[in-house]
Amino acid sequence: MYAVVKTGGKQYRVSKDDILKVERLPGEAGEVITLDDVLMVGDGKDLTVGEPQVAGAAVAAEILEQARAKKIIIFKKRRRQNYRRKAGHRQHLTVLRVTEILTGGAKAKPAAKKAAKKEAPKAEPKKAVEKEAPKAAAKAAPKKAKTAAKEPDDLKKLSGVGPVLEKKLNEAGITTYAQVASWKAKDIEKFDEELSFKGRIEREGWVDQAKKLAKGEEE
Repeated sequence: MYAVVKTGGKQYRVSKDDILKVERLPGEAGEVITLDDVLMVGDGKDLTVGEPQVAGAAVAAEILEQARAKKIIIFKKRRRQNYRRKAGHRQHLTVLRVTEILTGGAKAKPAAKKAAKKEAPKAEPKKAVEKEAPKAAAKAAPKKAKTAAKEPDDLKKLSGVGPVLEKKLNEAGITTYAQVASWKAKDIEKFDEELSFKGRIEREGWVDQAKKLAKGEEE
């Protein structure tokens, strides 16, 4: 048996145990979800075509992981205007394994949910938690005091950073030169995409500037 199902604006021909990547769907790994937009169901010589959907049909699938596609580069250029823009994009994807094709209004088996309940760890005894709580609180207190005592740096000293970009960085938890200086390639990619910097981090050389500013060297 196979079915043609629509999700994320695309159509997929699926059978049981097929692995497919679709645009991001809500849920966590191990959950079983149902795709109700079934356009066609085939079983041997029998073929049912929906108008536009097949009544009572659905595809049950288990979420294997929430992933992202390979990065694509978007580059725009205008002749004789000194205009160049470079940006990257990675599509959010959900990897699914088809568990069954349902017809006649049948419902998916909640096997994954039951397994999750069995594997759930047992709660710790109340006495052990009460004894360990004061120690954990005592250790955590000095760390909070150190973090609060550190004043934020003037991120506007970085090339191309004004009040608006500084506010975006602060809202993302970036307040010091040391944090920017410690960014790796994956961090640059993350902030470039989340805060819509459009390649400005590498283009302006923020990491190198932040390293000098963290040491007390003015640009």
